[in-house]
Amino acid sequence: METTIAAPKARSSAETDFLPLQGTDYVEFYVGNAKQAAHFYKTAFGFQSLAYSGPETGTKEKASYVIRQNKLTFVLTTPLRSNNPITEHIHKHGDGVKVLALKVKDATSAWEETTKRGGKSYLEPVTLSDDDGELVMSGIHTYGDTVHLFIERGNYRGVFMPGFRKWESAYNPPETGLLYVDHCVGNVGWNQMNPWVKFYEEVMGFRNILTFDDKDISTEYSALMSKVMSNGNGFVKFPINEPAEGKKKSQVEEYLDFYNGEGVQHVAVATNDIVKTVTDLQKRGVEFLKIPASYYATVLDRVGHIDEDLEPLQQLGILIDRDEEGYLLQIFSKPVEDRPTLFFEIIQRKGAKSFGKGNFKALFEALEKEQDARGNL
Repeated sequence: METTIAAPKARSSAETDFLPLQGTDYVEFYVGNAKQAAHFYKTAFGFQSLAYSGPETGTKEKASYVIRQNKLTFVLTTPLRSNNPITEHIHKHGDGVKVLALKVKDATSAWEETTKRGGKSYLEPVTLSDDDGELVMSGIHTYGDTVHLFIERGNYRGVFMPGFRKWESAYNPPETGLLYVDHCVGNVGWNQMNPWVKFYEEVMGFRNILTFDDKDISTEYSALMSKVMSNGNGFVKFPINEPAEGKKKSQVEEYLDFYNGEGVQHVAVATNDIVKTVTDLQKRGVEFLKIPASYYATVLDRVGHIDEDLEPLQQLGILIDRDEEGYLLQIFSKPVEDRPTLFFEIIQRKGAKSFGKGNFKALFEALEKEQDARGNL
């Protein structure tokens, strides 16, 4: 099976998008210590303090710190007691993504449309209000313990949402040029990719715009398969990975073992100047995968002319790929915690709409070196 790219399908006048999404509202992480995690993301990635919720705001069982950089919003939530579902989530999975929250115009309609198509309800529509207006939210389950929340904030003027207060801090390191969520990748179990593709197609109205098989994403030792799901306007993209047969354990299998189930593998974040952003991130201590020098000896033969000088890209370990629309520059961090689970991708698109197929071999060999060093290959 070859890589396939679906051409954009124009909607007929009679066809409507039953789940119009305006993009990613926020990504929420369940973490063991939200205060320390917020400090890490501010220091290492350049986020700014935005909002806080906890005992001081009337929330007794958890504390949440909201941080933002341009249109990129993270929520870091920690339990305050041991007999708490969040505690159980962290015990099972370690720190990881719980919520992929999506902006909608009508959260009630989003819930009704998705649940009537087979989505499992996580949160029935609820209206939260304070002096700054009202916000409506609802939600459904997706793979593993991950959920999608639908956030309707057209009538809300507050800093984040009711129940939160503005978080002001004297410590605000400069930003690093991170802009917004480009895509979020989920790892699912053996033979579970197609069922979850069907879920996104039928429950959420997404389309499969790109397919990679085990010939596309493989090395001498391991392989995986992936399908990229996109909503109608292309604002939200969720690639879904599953393991494939190989001589040794793939990165997806390692993730599933250590995360104890399916979940978000990485969050890809956009920048307009990847050289500047990655230089800054490395200076702040963010660690990235090492790419062999041999990759850069032939990369321009494959991708053609690019605007950037190759030398700084090679020094930083930034990968390059091209499709019919243009090219992209991308780099992948090492896991940001001790379990080899969650990591981040930094991506700059120069017209390209694809996901770096030409980089898969170099990327996966770099990942396998890390796996081997951990004794998990």
